[in-house]
This record gives sequence, C-alpha cells and structure tokens, in this order.
Amino acid sequence: LMRSSAASDVYKRQMLYAVLVVALVALDQLVKYLVVQNIPLGEYVPFLPHILDLTYVQNTGAAFSLFSEHTWLLTLLSGVVSVVLVICLGKRVLPHWSGMLALALLLGGAVGNFIDRLLFGFVTDMFATTFVNFAVFNVADVGVVLGGVLLCLHLIVFFGREGKKEPDKEETP
Repeated sequence: LMRSSAASDVYKRQMLYAVLVVALVALDQLVKYLVVQNIPLGEYVPFLPHILDLTYVQNTGAAFSLFSEHTWLLTLLSGVVSVVLVICLGKRVLPHWSGMLALALLLGGAVGNFIDRLLFGFVTDMFATTFVNFAVFNVADVGVVLGGVLLCLHLIVFFGREGKKEPDKEETP
C-alpha cells in the first residue's frame, strides 16, 4: 500500500509537469497568433515603456538568427530534442523537482518553436527589449532559457554525486 501511494504521488507530479509543458506551448502559440493577427510584419507596439516592445519578426534561424539558411536542420533538431526530452521526463532521468521542472520548461519551449518551424518554416518572435540591444524573442524562448538556467543550477547542485543516487522521492520547493 505504501509503494502504491508513492507511485501515485510520482504519477501526479509527472502529470503536473505535463500540464506545464502543454500550458507553455499553448501560451506561446496564443501570443504568436495574437501578434500575427494584430501587428504588421516588422512593425512594433510599445508594451512596457523603456523596457519591452511587442513586434512581429519572422526568424528562420536560431538564436540571433544563426543558421537562418538551414531551417530544415533546425526543424529536425527541434523535433529530436523534443523526443529526447519527452523520454527523459517519462523515465524521470532527473527525479528531483528542479531537474523535472527544467526538462519540462525546455520541452515546452522546444515544442513551441518546433510547431512554428514545421508549419511555417520560421519562428514568430515578438519581444524586443528597448533598454538594451538584444535579439527579439518569444514565449518558447523564455521557457528554453529558464529551463536551461534551472538545468545548469540543478546539475551544479547534484554534480559530484555520481556514486550517490538522486533522491527517488521528489522534494517539493
């Protein structure tokens, strides 16, 4: 009975991470749709004065438009990374809550941009910082960056514990 309860708790937590992935993808796609419908390509609308503008940019590349001539490769890579992340989440490769959250954020971001690349051949970006010259980005990119930072922090905390297994029971924050 104790084992069944622990398995049920793990299942519930995994469902929460799945809901987070779906919510991130849905929010990303909704914001992209609203931008495409309401802002002409290349134009912008002030959003947070002196901080952020909403703009409509079509990015065929990766970060800072790198590899813009190789959209097919980025699409393939996004798909492969998404599958690997689904497997890692399903197998609880990083069972601690911080590892699972990092993987969920990475997956939501990867899928959000994968959908764009697959359907349109480009990613819709919309957030342009006004206080510093930086690349225009989207909700999926925010998920990838937050997930990447959290993954790095997670690995730093658990690095060197190769002989010790991460706790099977997820700790809550």
